[in-house]
Amino acid sequence: MPGINDTMMQYFEWYLPSDSTLWNKLTKESKHLENIGVTHLWLPPAYKGAGGKNDVGYGVYDLYDLGEFDQKGAVQTKYGTKDEYVEAIKVLHENNIKVLADIVLNHKMGADETEDVLAVEDDASNRNISLTEAKTIRVWTKYTFPGRGDMYSNFKWNWTHFHGIDWDENSGKTAIYKFYGKHWDEDVDKENGNYDYLMGADIDLNNVDVVKELKRWGKWYTSTTLVDGYRLDAVKHIRAEFFPEWLWEMGRDTDKRYFAVGEYWSSNIDVINEYIGKTNGCMSLFDVPLHYNFYRASISNGEFNMSHIFDGTIVGTNPSKAVTFVDNHDTEPGQALESWILDWFKPLAYALILLRKDGFPCVFYGDYYGIPEKQINGKIEMLDLFIKLRKYFAYGEQIDYFYDKNVIGFTRLGDYDHPNSGLAVVMSDSTGGCIQMNVGKKLANTIFYDCTGNMQEPVYVDNDGNGIFYCKDGSVSVWIKQGQQVN
Repeated sequence: MPGINDTMMQYFEWYLPSDSTLWNKLTKESKHLENIGVTHLWLPPAYKGAGGKNDVGYGVYDLYDLGEFDQKGAVQTKYGTKDEYVEAIKVLHENNIKVLADIVLNHKMGADETEDVLAVEDDASNRNISLTEAKTIRVWTKYTFPGRGDMYSNFKWNWTHFHGIDWDENSGKTAIYKFYGKHWDEDVDKENGNYDYLMGADIDLNNVDVVKELKRWGKWYTSTTLVDGYRLDAVKHIRAEFFPEWLWEMGRDTDKRYFAVGEYWSSNIDVINEYIGKTNGCMSLFDVPLHYNFYRASISNGEFNMSHIFDGTIVGTNPSKAVTFVDNHDTEPGQALESWILDWFKPLAYALILLRKDGFPCVFYGDYYGIPEKQINGKIEMLDLFIKLRKYFAYGEQIDYFYDKNVIGFTRLGDYDHPNSGLAVVMSDSTGGCIQMNVGKKLANTIFYDCTGNMQEPVYVDNDGNGIFYCKDGSVSVWIKQGQQVN
């Protein structure tokens, strides 16, 4: 489980080149990541996708092929081979970094053979309404894995293991097809009436053989790779009872409790908190509502009320279950969920997730290494600094000063386990300004300086721990005790 001031990084972005080098790059970068303060890495799906070397990993073909078998045009995946993946995890562990595997169990794509199946066509905008009577369609639902054979598992998939699909080979028509006699799961998100179906061949997680096989696979995968936890994809499309069962099974034969974070893509905090309750708090969730608050603030030309930046968010209502983030592979330019936060606001957003006490922050690869495909080059300003500040200075009680619509701040009072820890943060999405804030008795009667370099004049903190801290227009300043360097 994440500890105090742990930091995760999502170690991929959508447009990485299909050169099978990511696992080897990660091995070389592991020491640097440890040094700056990264404690956890979320790695992309490691198994063979329908697109072979060009598949980001979410078009899952064979869960057992981690870059070991000649399938879909290559042995390696987009990121490398199985041996390179396992080696990278080993090296990360040697550098005190834990690994979260991306687990995609909602659907499969790239089947090996077709079958003729009775199906009805459902309304795409309301999947509770059928538009046709049952008719025979030809579907890609037979997965025989000729390149792997029976290695690791002899389970072969056919149409009975799925709810439905979106393509009829006979007619060449794309639609939402539900197999006759099947029913979409009820305990899923209610968007589109019922949001069980997302893409590809939708896995039937009420089928006892399927559930048994996915539990068997999960234990094989975990023991083979020695990952420390899971990022669970598309959980809003999967019946709520499944993952509590699956996660319990992963740790049933060991003393280890695996951390999990789910992707429930919704900005409705009531729906999100309801899901946390339904799943008995078995996983954390990415704070999608916070991302959208950041996005709106970044495009609002100073009209966003910064004092409400945490309203309607997971970290604001259920902080122990919040994995906070700024952007990710789905919000990148060109993606279906594009909501790219403007660069000028990103230092403010990262300060709000990395320097506060609540939430488990996740830094995005694209913000750290850039996205050349979209002409987004280089690192977001001050990102290394903020990760290190979290590691060395962001400790102790937190006091918020969220009174103004544009200029907000907070302090961390430090603790005695981390000498000279404690800091003051001030930011504005519009005209700069200042706030009188208290940094506590431990840091009283000292001089503070802005370690971002945005403000040049120091600040005197009086005997009661009070000081007046400044920031410039549309920026963030982080103040620490003079004489202290961020390693």
